[in-house]
Amino acid sequence: MGHSILEPRARQNPSWNAGRVVGAKRPLKPRDVWAIRFYLDEHHRLRDRALFDLALDSKLRGCDVVKLKIGDLVSGGSIRNRATVIQQKTGKPVQFELGKDVRESLLAWLSCRGGCISDYVFPSRVDYNGHMSTRQYSRLVDEWVGAIGLDVHDYGTRSLRRTKAALIYKATGNLRAVQILLGHTKMETTVRYLGVDIDDALTLSERTEI
Repeated sequence: MGHSILEPRARQNPSWNAGRVVGAKRPLKPRDVWAIRFYLDEHHRLRDRALFDLALDSKLRGCDVVKLKIGDLVSGGSIRNRATVIQQKTGKPVQFELGKDVRESLLAWLSCRGGCISDYVFPSRVDYNGHMSTRQYSRLVDEWVGAIGLDVHDYGTRSLRRTKAALIYKATGNLRAVQILLGHTKMETTVRYLGVDIDDALTLSERTEI
């Protein structure tokens, strides 16, 4: 049976989010991105560098990143410039680009990893035929941001999904483009996701002269 919040006993039990930072995670800044890349390269973390770069460029949710297969990213023995996957949450396809950095890091990792096109890019450490869990992915992100001195409570896997989208919006102000890249079905979702507010709208308006 539950308890009313008015009962003394209920007040003795702290809420689940007491002392925690909740809400949207911050996107990484460009200097943070390069700091993490430097850290991963310095420690020869081929898999983690490929995972980090791919998460940034793809702008996919963590559940979709960990389930990517080699065949999704490789064609004819080379890394694709663009790829398309079906999102787990929406069941709809989303296309993303694979830039120079991610192609190079993926090639280095896949050359080491081996496997065929039906294998997962990032295998599970428990079951090599399975894919990395979202929990393991989350722990890795905590390790990366902590290694460069960021507060792990402020960042998470969503930070990687938001980073490039936030930069694109800041540079162009094009919400529709960001909506397409993130695979959102509604513009309102993109607005909330980026934290667009009246100050952003006024700033964009001030940049435009008639």
